[in-house]
Amino acid sequence: MGKEKESKPTSITDLAKQLGLSVSGVSRALNNDPRISAATKQRVQTLARQLNYQPNHLAAGLRKGKSKLLGVIVPYIDGRFFAVVIKGIELAASQAGFNVIICQSNEDVAHERQNIETLLSAQVEGILVSLSRTTHDFAHFEKVQQRGVPLVFFDRILLGTEVNAVLLDDYAGGFLSTEHLIEQGCRRIGHFAGPQHLGIYKHRRQGYLDALQKHGLPVAEELIVYCDTMTVETGRQAMQQLLPARPDAIFSSSDAAVAGALQVLEEQGSRVPEDVALTGFSNEMFTSLTKPRLTSVDQRCEQMGEAAVRLFLQLRQERGNAPPQHVVLEPELRVRASSLRT
Repeated sequence: MGKEKESKPTSITDLAKQLGLSVSGVSRALNNDPRISAATKQRVQTLARQLNYQPNHLAAGLRKGKSKLLGVIVPYIDGRFFAVVIKGIELAASQAGFNVIICQSNEDVAHERQNIETLLSAQVEGILVSLSRTTHDFAHFEKVQQRGVPLVFFDRILLGTEVNAVLLDDYAGGFLSTEHLIEQGCRRIGHFAGPQHLGIYKHRRQGYLDALQKHGLPVAEELIVYCDTMTVETGRQAMQQLLPARPDAIFSSSDAAVAGALQVLEEQGSRVPEDVALTGFSNEMFTSLTKPRLTSVDQRCEQMGEAAVRLFLQLRQERGNAPPQHVVLEPELRVRASSLRT
């Protein structure tokens, strides 16, 4: 037996043919236009129900030049941070009447370029993006700007670019974490630093350096490990590299990396926080599940998503007539057992 043909969705043209009306007349009837008589509206709506007619809101929007679609590009979707940012984006976008298309770059700039092409082809009205770790230039975003599509970056931006962005005060987060460790009596504080071409990691490192300087502690380069990725495995490698330098604390630019450090310290028989105190960054869900629970910087994820949508709506209203602006959110240090010595 051959496959049965799937029935084609009923179109507004089908309704018009069956009723002997014009397409525009049927459209007006479905939209309760006062120029259409009550009897005609009744006929149209009855047939539409019988044939299970579903209006194509996207096509209608595109005819009016408004798709009501908002594109979002994130490096990855696993983990708490980007999942909760997207939650904030979808909530604010829905309240503004927008649907959201979500793309992942998987930390790959080539994939990020494809995401841009996909979203532009879908005729989104705006794009919100957090850069991949391997993005080093702005070239593929110029096409977005040339088309007049509002573009808002969040969390990650390239240093030296003038863009509209919603950011955490990463410097303050790095400073808070390091100063907290100093207040706990730590004096040889190591740092896991992420890729320095991305502002978030450069600013976190600078906060660390300035907190040491404020409290009269020397900067020991042997206590800083630069990581291309911020994963459990790179955290393990960084901790193993630092062990001979005998740090008494670690401020990590990511929670995943500090979780790797915790594993190594447990394997070495070191006590946390008595021998080595630990702090991370992002307040991932697992930080409250480890033993000991991990101190971390909360990044205001949901507020970041909501603020990115608000900035997009503002840009859409202004139609590119305002200079680029940054919305900066304040971090909060969530202090837990991994860093508490006093």
